[in-house]
Formats: sequence, structure tokens, C-alpha cells
Amino acid sequence: MKKIVFFGTPQFAAEIFVHLLENRVPIVGVVTQPDRPKGRNLQLTPSEVKKRCPEEIPLFQPNRCSELVFLDAMRQLEADLYVVVSFGQILPQKLLDIPPMGCINIHPSLLPKYRGAAPIRRALLNGDAETGVCIQKMVWEMDAGDVLKAVELPIPFDMNHGELEKKLCEISKDLLIEVLEKFRVGVPSGKKQDPARVILAPKLTPEEMKIDWKRSNIEIHNQVRGLAPQPGAWCLMDMGGEIKRLKVLRAEPVEKEGRLGELVSRKEFVLGCGKGALRILEVQPEGKGRMRGDEWLRGLRILPIFL
Repeated sequence: MKKIVFFGTPQFAAEIFVHLLENRVPIVGVVTQPDRPKGRNLQLTPSEVKKRCPEEIPLFQPNRCSELVFLDAMRQLEADLYVVVSFGQILPQKLLDIPPMGCINIHPSLLPKYRGAAPIRRALLNGDAETGVCIQKMVWEMDAGDVLKAVELPIPFDMNHGELEKKLCEISKDLLIEVLEKFRVGVPSGKKQDPARVILAPKLTPEEMKIDWKRSNIEIHNQVRGLAPQPGAWCLMDMGGEIKRLKVLRAEPVEKEGRLGELVSRKEFVLGCGKGALRILEVQPEGKGRMRGDEWLRGLRILPIFL
């Protein structure tokens, strides 16, 4: 199998990286994001890929992939191919041109649908019934390369972002090994994307994370699962004159009707929406841990007003 350099940062990438190691793919270098401050103490924390990188494999953490020192280091590795999985930086053309067999990328959508940073979340927010994984050749334009291999995956109505991401990661592992095997005999050809079918998937804005009870129960349900388990869709409540934030981590639409943001059923924690109602199954109150929605509601002395 050809020598590769692996680019990746979060858990999604780390699991695929470990799978490559287990399958004895010759990895001659690993590139990941610099350590970042995390937690209340803002302690510098390595990426998930760095945590799993064996000491014998050279590790690089450039602030920018366009740095001349970094580009020279990549040339010296003499890799045949670069594999990029959720790395977190745009690769400059000078870097893409280094490996003789090019660069490939795992993208968790059915390209050209959902090019960009948040394909899994956008599929859930839009209520899509299916998604998938593509392995594409990398070009300068974002996620616009020829598709080497694609696999479709149905999305259950109650599946959230964390669950779907894990499923797509599992599919990606063997799919990548299959594609890498093709590179043994040369650069495989791919299928060009149809520019007329391109849909972008930009990162979510803070405004998209706030629940608007005027929306339908289906729309809010999709918002909740698209943001769960992190960072979580949230709403504001009036708790006896004090404004608090509540994260809604799991919910399900019900056919009951009620006024916007008002309790239709206190026992089941059902709230009225612009259309239909929503049963709140799991929440995280401000400053507290996750808990069942009905248990949290029963423990309150004053019923909240959902804003």
C-alpha cells in the first residue's frame, strides 16, 4: 500500500486514524491542529488525533499549512498520498501539489449536497431521510473534487448528531481502506460532481441554536437532534422573574395542540409549538447536568414560562 500522510483533528478523524494503524497502512506523518485551551482552566489540550499518534510517527501541528517550514517538512516525508479527515484548515494549492498521487478527503454527506463544515448537522436540521459518506479527490475549491466512492445511509427519525456521526465514522473506516487499495495500481478515476446540485453546509450560527417556539414541532425536533449532544439547542425561561437558559437534548413531536411555549401536559412535559407540540425527553438546566425532562419539571416549585 502507498505511503500516506494523515491530516485530522477531532474524534471522528481519530477513530479512522486508529483503523488505518490497525490495518497497517504505512503512515509516514500525521498533521493535526495545534493544542487548544479547553475547560474552565483553559488548559492546553491536544487533539484527539494527537492523543492517539504513536511516538514513532512524525507529528506536525502547523498554525497555518502555508508555512514554508511546514511545506518543506512535507516534501521531505516523500509520501505518495495525503488522506484528510476533518482536519480544520483549508489546504493551500502548494500543499495539495506535493504528493504525486494527490490528496483524498472523507466527507460525511452525499456530494455535491452539503459541501462545507457542517454536513451532518445540516442533514438533520433539514429533516433529510438519508445521507452518506463520500471519498473525494481534493481540489482547491471546497469539497468539489471528483468522488471516488460513496455509500448511502438512511437517517432514523429520532437519531441525533452524535449518533449519526458515529455511524458515518464506522462506515468510513472500511470505505477508506477499499479506496486506498485502488491506489496500489495508480490513481483511480472518480465521478465529477454536478455543479447544479451543489448545496452548501456552513457552520451553524448562534442564532440557529436558539429554539423559537413559533416553529413547528417537526422543525424544533430536527433542531434539537441536529445539535445534540453538543452544543445543544436551548431556550430561555422566566423562572419567577429570573431568566434562565435550558438546553433541550432530546425531544419528540406529538399531535397535541397548545399555545406557543406553554405546557400542554405537565406530567409528560409537552410544550405547544407553532404547529403541534413537543414532548421534552431530556434537558440540561443552566449550571446542572443532564436529566430526564419530566423529572426536572416535577422538581420545580414554580412552573417556568418558556420565552
